[in-house]
Amino acid sequence: MKKLDLRQIYEYAEKHISIFHKRRLDYVQSKVDLFKILKQKNPYLFKAKNVLTAQDLVKGFLDAFLQSQEETLFGDFIEGLAIFVCDKVYGAKKSELTGVDLEFEKDGTIYIVEIKAGWNWGNSSQIRQLKINFESAKKLLRVKDKKVIAVNGCCFGKDNKPDKGGYLKLCGQRFWEFISGDEKLYMAIIEPIGYKAKEKNEEFMENYARIINKLTLEFSQRFCEDGKIDWAKLVEYNSGFKEIARK
Repeated sequence: MKKLDLRQIYEYAEKHISIFHKRRLDYVQSKVDLFKILKQKNPYLFKAKNVLTAQDLVKGFLDAFLQSQEETLFGDFIEGLAIFVCDKVYGAKKSELTGVDLEFEKDGTIYIVEIKAGWNWGNSSQIRQLKINFESAKKLLRVKDKKVIAVNGCCFGKDNKPDKGGYLKLCGQRFWEFISGDEKLYMAIIEPIGYKAKEKNEEFMENYARIINKLTLEFSQRFCEDGKIDWAKLVEYNSGFKEIARK
């Protein structure tokens, strides 16, 4: 075990959070397509909420779409940070085993870890697959006189019953301490994650406003009649079995 150097953690976090912001901006600048997001989200929900204007509806669809993209992008960042931390402290290596993100050894015990961003992930079939992956990995790594422990590490959240029978689920503070030996690391990473957040989000919001205006115009031309949302046409495009022309 090596002593954790917070300067290295800060440098990594500041560099890679900038990549997160760039990829987030790329999405809103070049990968947002009105017809794509209208296909992916639930029009009935917006009708139930009595959404009346094209801008409000477009904003609702776009926000739901972007939230799922941002969660994926930020999940990649925070999981990468966890792997970096564990490598610096315990010499962890990225695993080639199915369903395992990293492997490292501590106090004569081999740990295999699958990392998730948040604690509340996965349905019953996904949890079952996690257990299968861990059991398979344990068999492949079993070495004489060395214990193999499987860990589902979650970068944020709480779970006060970590023993899940066959593996440990360590969340939030417990997880960051486990991979670093520092019980306060979960607090220390707040500052570098916020690196240049204000200016990055101002740039994002400028582009966000532009795309809202653009999509609202497109939506009004395609799915509004006499200034009103044509819900039948929207639902037909979203859910009808016939392919509707985009133009």
